[in-house]
Amino acid sequence: MDVLLLLLLMGAGLGLANRSLQSERVSLLARHFAPFDIQRLTETLLRGYLDALDLPEGAARQARWRQLMPTEEALADKLSRFAAAFGARSAVETRVSTLPIALPWAHRWLPAASFDLRRAFDIHARGLQRALRVDGGEPTRDRAYTLMAELLLMQYTCHWFCRSRTVATARLVALHQTTPAQVLAAVTPATREDYAALTGLRLV
Repeated sequence: MDVLLLLLLMGAGLGLANRSLQSERVSLLARHFAPFDIQRLTETLLRGYLDALDLPEGAARQARWRQLMPTEEALADKLSRFAAAFGARSAVETRVSTLPIALPWAHRWLPAASFDLRRAFDIHARGLQRALRVDGGEPTRDRAYTLMAELLLMQYTCHWFCRSRTVATARLVALHQTTPAQVLAAVTPATREDYAALTGLRLV
């Protein structure tokens, strides 16, 4: 009975520590995202791409994609500036555990199983800039798919940092009916290579 009570207390303690750390991380990202309006711009583009793909292939779809171009450029610029600003945070604040479940401060006691979020955001910023140039910057379906994938991968990284890899994966599947591997396969080759090297995420 004493052992069971001890296990219950340990579990409760871990849960409280996890919630506290996750709340801190959500607040950290929210504070840094807010001046750049990144969340709103990202959601606007993702909805816009899906709306365009629902239109018949042809002039109407092309026109919808062209309407999104100023927002794409704005987000790419702001994400680059955000990544530069976020790069000033300390490594202690920005380590992300690669363990499948959330364990309090796992990135500290197992640093080999972690990556630096600052580097991840730099990869995302450069990836979005590259995606804008797919198909010569013309509003094609391939370009839209690549941009969507780059944005979904960035969202996945944010959820991974704030919660855990498993939770981030579950949210991606639930909200967008796709997996991290499928998203990784759809981004630009340079993003795929850099992200895999940093996080260990693979296509299979």
